[in-house]
Amino acid sequence: MRCPYCSGEETKVVDKRDVEEITRRRRECIACKKRFTTYEKAQVNLIVIKKDGRKEEFSREKLRLGIVKACEKRPITEEQIEAAVDDIESRLMRLGQVESKKIGELVMKKLLKLDEIAYVRFASVYRSFDDVKAFEKEVKMIKKVA
Repeated sequence: MRCPYCSGEETKVVDKRDVEEITRRRRECIACKKRFTTYEKAQVNLIVIKKDGRKEEFSREKLRLGIVKACEKRPITEEQIEAAVDDIESRLMRLGQVESKKIGELVMKKLLKLDEIAYVRFASVYRSFDDVKAFEKEVKMIKKVA
């Protein structure tokens, strides 16, 4: 670990805390004696199986952007979006390999709890609504759940 202040290569850990899936380490540079914090999160390669059978690596950013687009101009904070992404990502990482359909279902569940309009927006794209009747059906389903 290089010191961000002097680029020294030797540091010592003065404090370590584990919070959920993140390890926080407070470090001190041996050369300049300045302290800084590092955060560590285990990275697991998750493979997404697309509808057409293709496989690609999971993208947290792609997941986040889909949720952000659905929540556009809605009373949902950035913190709520990040929490939703964190929750979905942590559920997926346990799987190792997942179909894109499963990701979409998890997003829809999370959005339904956050905001019904954001849910319908996401569902309209995810389920490829062709007409108004498909929207009506989805809204009726929301009313039953609520």
